[in-house]
Amino acid sequence: MRIVSTNFIPDRSRPGLTTTAIGAVDLQGAGGNWATVGRRSRGGRRVHRQREKRKGKSVGLRIGTLNVGTMTGKSRELADMMERRKVDILCVQETRWKGSKARSIGAGFKLFYYGVDSKRNGVGVVLKEEFVRNVLEVKRVSDRVMSLKLEIEGVMLNVVSGYAPQVGCELDEKERFWSELDEVTERIPTGERVVIGADFNGYVGEGNRGDEEVMGKFGVKERNLEGQMIVNFAKRMDMAVVNTYFQKREEHRVTYKSGGRRTQVDYILCRRGNLKEISDCKVVVGESVARQHRMVVCRMTLMVCKKKRSKIEIEKTKWWKLKKEECCEEFRQKLRQALGGQVVLPDDWETTAEVIRETGRNVLGVSSVRRKEDKETWWWNEEVQDSIQRKRLAKKKWDMDRTEENRQEYKELQRRVKREVSKAKQKAYEELYTRLVTREGEKDLYRLARQRDRDGKDVQQVRVIKDRDGRVLTSEESVQRSWKEYFEELMNEENEREKRVEGVNSVEQKVDKIRKDEVRKALKRIKSGKAVGPDDIPVEVWKCRGEAAVEFFN
Repeated sequence: MRIVSTNFIPDRSRPGLTTTAIGAVDLQGAGGNWATVGRRSRGGRRVHRQREKRKGKSVGLRIGTLNVGTMTGKSRELADMMERRKVDILCVQETRWKGSKARSIGAGFKLFYYGVDSKRNGVGVVLKEEFVRNVLEVKRVSDRVMSLKLEIEGVMLNVVSGYAPQVGCELDEKERFWSELDEVTERIPTGERVVIGADFNGYVGEGNRGDEEVMGKFGVKERNLEGQMIVNFAKRMDMAVVNTYFQKREEHRVTYKSGGRRTQVDYILCRRGNLKEISDCKVVVGESVARQHRMVVCRMTLMVCKKKRSKIEIEKTKWWKLKKEECCEEFRQKLRQALGGQVVLPDDWETTAEVIRETGRNVLGVSSVRRKEDKETWWWNEEVQDSIQRKRLAKKKWDMDRTEENRQEYKELQRRVKREVSKAKQKAYEELYTRLVTREGEKDLYRLARQRDRDGKDVQQVRVIKDRDGRVLTSEESVQRSWKEYFEELMNEENEREKRVEGVNSVEQKVDKIRKDEVRKALKRIKSGKAVGPDDIPVEVWKCRGEAAVEFFN
């Protein structure tokens, strides 16, 4: 729908109607599409550049929520769906994974989860790889509520995943859930963004008479008691039910389908003051990760003024190639040429180290330290991907035509996918166990253990700190100032000191010079494959040099 007007005043009370540039407005049509209409205003490009400069930089996010039913056997499929649908952050419910951990699920995505029972409940948050290092804090309240704090270019974003009790549960359990969610939300500072993705198991209903401040008119069916609890929570916390503000077809509003029931129980909430940052929200159809629930995704734009940190790629010399005799011989010859034909290394350490490093880079090559693809899901083969693709198409076919034949076809493909995943995992583990028996496999075992330990940590890198009042400091100046105050107090504090014992006699003894045979034994005892030190020269270089290295160290 196109509307052209020379004098247009935007309605600030309607989230679906906002200005995007001078003389331009966005209108939401009946189908949920956006049409941009505008004219060139006075001042032209100069005024536009000034507005952009004042506005600062924007970061676009796609945040969603989904009740997965269970994460068992679905982790890689879920990551594949997020990558295909370009979802950055996803709140998941009913994971049914026991434990309080973080785990890589493939394709660079990482799941932070919490559960106390492997048969029911469990919540989690899945992050895209570029946001994993932005995690500042993870709070696991219960197997129904958890929150995660991110710092995105100076903006604090709190993501809360919730899973409300079903309609038939006890009233005490429902009250406990809302009490936990209230406590988590209240502790978030007012100036920080909050996005709640949850399966609330309630219907807020269609229409918003009397509740215009917290929800729109585009719900589904009638409100029930659980839906009224959602509305009451939004009023208490000054939040808005994002799903209901965007006019969509019913197919893009229904989040739960089972049998003949078509309802809306999964919601995304945000602060009312930040509702203008949400440009769209709808249900994604055509996915088969969850049997009954559908993923809800919203587009959010954060206005930031902080410059994006540049990614620094560290290049490492492929010293491990020195294990091969031909590479070792080539390295010796090139090093001799770099030294002007001399066999003996120069006495100057800085010159020698620089020549060795440069020769190593030229002969052996360098590799950038990047993430290896699919570390956690190396069993993800073509057969599994093909089975999941057929299952997704069968689910889409059944949604369009709900016949018994299509239903049986979808159920059969579901069982086939489970079998294919189980067979692929079993085959991959058998190959791994066979390799672990070898000497090379021993190194792989330690590598896997380090990887699991690293992936299991919530906070990968300490990027910000808190001041004395508990406020998070994001700018480099404020962080440096806080550290300066801390060390000034630490170093200037007077403590009791022990008195030195007087009259201690010093022993003077001649130290013998290190012999060549001692240097040979020391080089022989040092194991290969050790991490390099600050000089970036491994022990393999000195072993490769032989007697020349012994002469140099002696």
